[in-house]
Amino acid sequence: MSTSKDNRIFIIGAGFAGKTIAHEIISNNAAGEVAAFIDDDIEKIGTSIDDIPILGPIASCAGLLSNPQNAEALIAIPRASTEKLKEIYDILRKAEFKRIRIVPAISQIISGDAHFIQTRDIDPQDLLGRTPVSIDLKESLSYLRGKRVLITGAGGSIGSELCRQLLSGGAERLYLFGHGENSIYKIDKELRKLQAGGVGDKATIVPIIGELQDRDYMFFILKRLKADVIFHCAAYKHVPMMEYNPIEAIKNNIFGTKNVVDAAIDSEVERFVLISTDKAVKPSCVYGASKKIAESIVLNSKNPSGDFMVVRFGNVLGSRGSIVPLFKEQILSGGPVTLTHPETSRFFMTIPEAATLVLRAGGVGIGGNLYILDMGEPLKILEIARQMIRFYGFGEKDIPISFIGMRPGEKIHETLWTKEENPVQTEFSKIMNLGRKSCFSNEELEEFLSELSWICFPKGDNNELFRNRIELRKSINRYIPTVEVPSNEPKY
Repeated sequence: MSTSKDNRIFIIGAGFAGKTIAHEIISNNAAGEVAAFIDDDIEKIGTSIDDIPILGPIASCAGLLSNPQNAEALIAIPRASTEKLKEIYDILRKAEFKRIRIVPAISQIISGDAHFIQTRDIDPQDLLGRTPVSIDLKESLSYLRGKRVLITGAGGSIGSELCRQLLSGGAERLYLFGHGENSIYKIDKELRKLQAGGVGDKATIVPIIGELQDRDYMFFILKRLKADVIFHCAAYKHVPMMEYNPIEAIKNNIFGTKNVVDAAIDSEVERFVLISTDKAVKPSCVYGASKKIAESIVLNSKNPSGDFMVVRFGNVLGSRGSIVPLFKEQILSGGPVTLTHPETSRFFMTIPEAATLVLRAGGVGIGGNLYILDMGEPLKILEIARQMIRFYGFGEKDIPISFIGMRPGEKIHETLWTKEENPVQTEFSKIMNLGRKSCFSNEELEEFLSELSWICFPKGDNNELFRNRIELRKSINRYIPTVEVPSNEPKY
């Protein structure tokens, strides 16, 4: 078996990112030997950089490998479109490289140095959907310089990516808040490793294990932390799971949000950004309803000292519980790949792009407004399944696709806003403003939350209501009629 120093690394792209990573590999002398650059630029082909030859074009790289089993490919073309990455990946796979890596987080590379430690194995999400928007991350994060930033749900898909990108923001402190010790441990360890590898500024990283539903604790901890900016990502998100556990969805996503919002106001937080979802639009499930109410809690909040806003977007590729890791598992185990309906579609963007736009919106947004990320055109889930089957080197005859029917609370199609709403394009690419669009008045919201609290929390004389799922759904249905009460809903 070859050691890392026996690895021959072929860097695809002889531009700034490729040269920077090559220099880092040579300096560290640990990852392997940079054998060559491979590029399509005819003016570069045949020349060299630091005695490393530049070969090409990329389409001919299969003929360059005498022993592909000790060769790795590292794609370092941060401006490459999704279509170009697909083309390059197909070429590299046919060339039988033992490993194909990529420099992710395009915005980070455009605005700063590329680092070898940021590279990772290429993933289907890199080749699906549209080409991510390119934003100068350092410029977008200038409002966070010298600030204390708290991310709830920091171990989740969006929360952890926000943390990675915030390393470049010049924040004084990053508070990683979550109730899962393993996920917070993991992102804390990763961020410290990235910092050691030269990524970002030297923010102090502080992991915090805590529970949003503990109101007294939230007031206590925010007073002590003195956070300037909060990105509220924490939520229970799995639609079928929340249909089975609706009380917990309401407690966490609604009352947890209210606790952190009220505590943030009490602690005079400057900026608060709630991460919301397209499932809050005419919701058919408890999860969607919980996020719709959470939006109103933020939009209705009265905070004279800061800007509290909502950023809403659709699915992100590769998030935990999403179709990408599920399909991967099904494909690698021989199938079948299971879909709910042949026409099902969803809006998708990559996790890094969503995080970049959230950070951008958090800096330019005005309090009391709801912002929507432009997700482009929705993608058919069936086509994603087919593309992923091809990504892993199979044909559709090798991996069957089966349709299992719609699950509770799911829709065939999602929308980012209703027909009655009229989002306005802001001056910032891919960010639209829906304005002050709380669906409840202050009085309605207060009444609704009071009803829900009698069901979610013990009060001594509410034995018939406490944790009564039927009464919960009836209450939600009175205020949000699109969420129905199933005929087979159990009482508890």
